[in-house]
Amino acid sequence: MLVLVAALLLLGVVLGAVAQLPVPVSLAAAAAIAGWLLIFAVRERSARRPR
Repeated sequence: MLVLVAALLLLGVVLGAVAQLPVPVSLAAAAAIAGWLLIFAVRERSARRPR
């Protein structure tokens, strides 16, 4: 339960920070994070497959 509260608190802080940024900066940051997560997912998926 404490982890859930901490996660929601962190989400609120991040969303509050994003609300203060211009839209193009927010979109650029979102694209960078999405790219990083995509690369991470591909690397993890390829690492788990037997060779």
